[in-house]
Amino acid sequence: MNLAFVVMLPFLGAFLPPLVERVTGNRTLLACGAAALPALALALLFNPARRVFAGETLHSTLSWIPSLDLSLAFRLDGLALLFAILVLGIGLLVILYARYYLSAKEKAGRFYAYLLLFMGAMLGVVTSDNLLLLVVFWELTSLSSFLLIGFWGHQTGARKGARMAMTVTGMGGLALLAGVLLIGDVVGSFSLTEVLASGDLIRGSELYPLILCLVLLGAFTKSAQFPFHFWLPHAMAAPTPVSAYLHSATMVKAGVFLLARLYPALAGTDLWFDIVTLAGMATLLWGALVALFQHDLKGLLAYSTISHLGLITLLFGLNSQLAAVAAVFHIINHATFKASLFMAAGIIDHETGTRDMRRINGLWKYMPYTAVLAMVASAAMAGVPLLNGFLSKEMFFTETLQSEQLGTLSWLLPLGATLGGIFSVAYSARFIHDVFFNGEPINLPKYPPHEPPRYMKVPVEILVALCVAVGVFPAITVAGLLAVAASATLGGELPEYHLAIWHGFNVPLVMSFIALFGGIFVYSQRRRLFDLWTRLPEVDAKLVFEGRMQQLGRMASAITGWLQNGSLQSYVAWGVALVAVILLTQMWHLPALSLAAPMLPMDGVAILCTTMLVASALLTTIMHRHRVTSIMSLSVVGLMVSLLFVRFSAPDLALTQLSVEVVTMLLLMLAMYFLPVRTKVESSSVRVFRDVLLALITGGGVAVLAFLVMTGETATISQFFMDNSKSGGGGTNVVNVILVDFRGFDTFGEITVLGIAAMGIYALLKDLNLASAKYDSQGRPWAKDAHPLVLVTISRPLLPLALLIAVYIFLRGHNLPGGGFVAGLITSVALVLQYVASGVGWVHSRMPGDYHPVVALGVLLAGMTGVGSWAFGYPFLTSSFTYVSLPVIGKFELATAMLFDTGVFLTVVGATLLMLANLGKLSLLDDKRENA
Repeated sequence: MNLAFVVMLPFLGAFLPPLVERVTGNRTLLACGAAALPALALALLFNPARRVFAGETLHSTLSWIPSLDLSLAFRLDGLALLFAILVLGIGLLVILYARYYLSAKEKAGRFYAYLLLFMGAMLGVVTSDNLLLLVVFWELTSLSSFLLIGFWGHQTGARKGARMAMTVTGMGGLALLAGVLLIGDVVGSFSLTEVLASGDLIRGSELYPLILCLVLLGAFTKSAQFPFHFWLPHAMAAPTPVSAYLHSATMVKAGVFLLARLYPALAGTDLWFDIVTLAGMATLLWGALVALFQHDLKGLLAYSTISHLGLITLLFGLNSQLAAVAAVFHIINHATFKASLFMAAGIIDHETGTRDMRRINGLWKYMPYTAVLAMVASAAMAGVPLLNGFLSKEMFFTETLQSEQLGTLSWLLPLGATLGGIFSVAYSARFIHDVFFNGEPINLPKYPPHEPPRYMKVPVEILVALCVAVGVFPAITVAGLLAVAASATLGGELPEYHLAIWHGFNVPLVMSFIALFGGIFVYSQRRRLFDLWTRLPEVDAKLVFEGRMQQLGRMASAITGWLQNGSLQSYVAWGVALVAVILLTQMWHLPALSLAAPMLPMDGVAILCTTMLVASALLTTIMHRHRVTSIMSLSVVGLMVSLLFVRFSAPDLALTQLSVEVVTMLLLMLAMYFLPVRTKVESSSVRVFRDVLLALITGGGVAVLAFLVMTGETATISQFFMDNSKSGGGGTNVVNVILVDFRGFDTFGEITVLGIAAMGIYALLKDLNLASAKYDSQGRPWAKDAHPLVLVTISRPLLPLALLIAVYIFLRGHNLPGGGFVAGLITSVALVLQYVASGVGWVHSRMPGDYHPVVALGVLLAGMTGVGSWAFGYPFLTSSFTYVSLPVIGKFELATAMLFDTGVFLTVVGATLLMLANLGKLSLLDDKRENA
């Protein structure tokens, strides 16, 4: 079973809900459509899970760029299996819950699409076997969570909360990327399997402190560890299903997953203990303390999540194998009781219209069934015996007692753990008492409240049942999953431990009772504590963050205003100046210039063409204010370059250059139609001196570099392409085989950039309102006949002829000069000629449609050609070919590169016409204004 397929299923499923919503508005059918592919992914994990429980680690690799150690590599071990079950299992419950939570006015299709994107990103994080791939999915979780947190974009809190989460976790992601690159440099590979086996090498490296800090920045920001905890409470602006998913199985769990995943490679040092334990303890205590004083139900649960994430982080920091096992166990337990609590909070909000605990009192009377479910989950969160939270907290207390890394101050660890337990019981007691008892409801927006729809409670029932089952029967329910997950975390044999309800009367049990009764006592003193809390200065993290963002924005605006002053000349000058600085600083490190290499013989044609090239370039520079003249002289430069390619036996490049030259001239002529024929002198003498100086430095430096390349001894790979073009790529046209096979990834990137550029130009021209020039430089009006009869008559028969030539050039490209790029340019020129000759209206009446889909189809077809190679176990964009014999036609070649070349052809045609045709539309608008 290919793990990559399982990971991609939620991404594929993200396309399904919007389609279902468009076809039918049935909410149940929409939820079923959203759940279909994740459910399939969970089912496909069944057989691999059996092998993982048997002790295997499954690997699945799709080669990307093997020479750079880049691949789509996935692994399924115990830890990945645990998180995959949490991500998919709780995700399915959230989808069912959201079916009843979202109102009929919500765009449920978009919500489910974002949720499935989030699910796929998290699934990719936990199953990645390549650190760079893990970082890609890591950033995708930040992006998808941004979309989900800001789902209610009409609310200011949602927009600001999403921006805060994206900023903090995004910065952490950059730090993680830097740490991963350093790990790859130390280990020599980004393979997670090799990294985990190189723990001693990493810890012994002088880069270890920097690596550790960068990786921990990524983990701490994602899991809201102190001092990066402030973003998580403001993420509560998201719909409650998102909060339930984010806090239990995704996003914030990614940070602690990273600690678990890299535990064998980074843990075991004093620096790890100092940073991770300190951050975990601070987060545990601060989150638990602040949770007690929250009036918003989701706010209380958010800070409790921060506290429990701190508990897990602290356990990983203790450098103890049993502590790591306890951390993994608490990840499981926290996922179940926290997801159920958030869903219960959503039910209360859904039925009462508010989450303010000062108003939602006495709900036991109105919602007894929901109250029982919420109270059991709250008790699990507090660590009450016979529930799952009690077992992992017992292990937590035990490990803090046994840690001796602080020496004489080691007693601080169990003290802090007990304090955290006390506050945990106190805010859990407040959740139970203030919401379900404590009098009657006060001014509820929805009164009287009642139980939610039956199936809205099913996800909560399942999760609460798991809390009870694990608490009562741990050896039966969770022991096997915990064992394989903890074994994968430790990277070796498990220490001896026992999951049991009763371990005898011992110190951890005493700590549990102190926490239980101490928490009840603290809650009983809540009024005094609230009075003290209100006297403390209040710091709104959102206001502080927004203030810093506004300061940063003002500074960026000032710098941008200075650099981006509206002068194209200045922009070019900055770019050229940068090149000049690089040339001046690096030129002295290059070898001495030598003219000993033999020169090519010169003949009359070469001298004439070179003279025309230089003269045309000079004329373009001198006559640049006379725009039509400078464009014509510039076209001569392009023609001479084409002839230069012909001289050096590069017909492909010559043909491409000539086609590009025609398209470029058309583009410039259309643009010039809306600009003055001649421009005024605007440059001061200082600016002219600057430009001349930059031109001399840059031009001279480039000339020296060119001479060094042409006269020096350089290794060449051209012979490799010559030798392998036919045997490896199936074509005798080496240039085309390089473009569509050997360097196909470069070409794919180029056509993607071309498509993006076309979209950008379209966006710039879409709402542009320009009036064309009505007179030439001598004041004479332009001819009123916009479409001369001679041009129209000639252009019509040229179209089918040009298309036929384009097909011919395309089909022969693999073996003779030609290919998709040149064929696309020829087709574009033929179609643009119809625009020029007959006008935009005439063309669109006969060829309606938009060029955007053509560009998208071209890029998609080229990309799918590359993806298709994975299905046969080859690296991305690996091509294949064979020879087929047919009657009459005879023997001919079939190559997968033809599909890729078709994508190139479509992208070039679509992008070129998108740019040129939309420039032509401006003249159509101008004609309409004139006629009006």
